[in-house]
Amino acid sequence: MTGPGLSTGTSLYGRLLGLLDTSGVRYEVLAHPAEGRTDRASRLRGHPLPAAAKSMVVTVSGDGRPDSHVIAVVPGDRRVDLARVARLCGGRKARFTGRARAEELAGSVSGSIIPFSLDGSLDVLADPVLLREPVLYFNAARLDLSVALHTDDYRALAGPTVAPITE
Repeated sequence: MTGPGLSTGTSLYGRLLGLLDTSGVRYEVLAHPAEGRTDRASRLRGHPLPAAAKSMVVTVSGDGRPDSHVIAVVPGDRRVDLARVARLCGGRKARFTGRARAEELAGSVSGSIIPFSLDGSLDVLADPVLLREPVLYFNAARLDLSVALHTDDYRALAGPTVAPITE
């Protein structure tokens, strides 16, 4: 499934493919020019924008508690509703996590954040509109490789909290 010459190693990309391989799900790795913008990556991969699983790290704060972080996963043609994320996470406000911190937490560069928390350190929130798509497409912790994965398999493997989190 990884294709010739696509080394997996111990990178986040490798760990993702390891999870997919050991789970026995069917998926496809799509090679394309490096691209981190969802709209452009979707064109390169050849699928409609709503099928793109756009993943962003969000910081939730408020009520004197320490900040927490989640991965918000929404359709490529939608925007995250930060107020909804804050309420869902029991916070007062939410903001997009700064680039350096988001990349540290997610383990990959901005634009390639996967819709999974492989080490369980981040909760994953997924908008139900995204999960209506039969297949999801997302950059695979690399800007030049993406994964196409059946939505039911994504839900089973990622175990996201499903709630409306888009505007």
